Amino acid sequence: MASIFTRIINGEIPCYKIAEDENYFAFLDINPLSEGHTLVVPKREEDYIFDLQEEELAGLVTFAKKVAVSQKANLDCKRVAMVVLGMEVPHAHIHLIPMNSEADVDFRKPKLQLSSEQFAQIANKIKL
Repeated sequence: MASIFTRIINGEIPCYKIAEDENYFAFLDINPLSEGHTLVVPKREEDYIFDLQEEELAGLVTFAKKVAVSQKANLDCKRVAMVVLGMEVPHAHIHLIPMNSEADVDFRKPKLQLSSEQFAQIANKIKL
């Protein structure tokens, strides 16, 4: 059965797409820690990020860097954190979280509640 991320990539579930190429896909997290919190995934389903082939992992990080550069340039943040947790969805992924302090990257804190209009505005700011 396809992961929720594969279903998003295939257009079965709507998302706020930030970037896509033949191997990778980036979209806004719908439970963000900060405005612009983005998930970056390989299109090929692999549960554990370190089970990716070396060239896939390198490509994923390079793709994520392009998104992070756009986040930093277009959002009010000092840096973009890159976090790999990978337990909640069985599909390798990277969280890119715009941050102004380390406290902004605490997954225990309440998630932002944003309207669809706010998500769309944020996506348009950082879309590649």
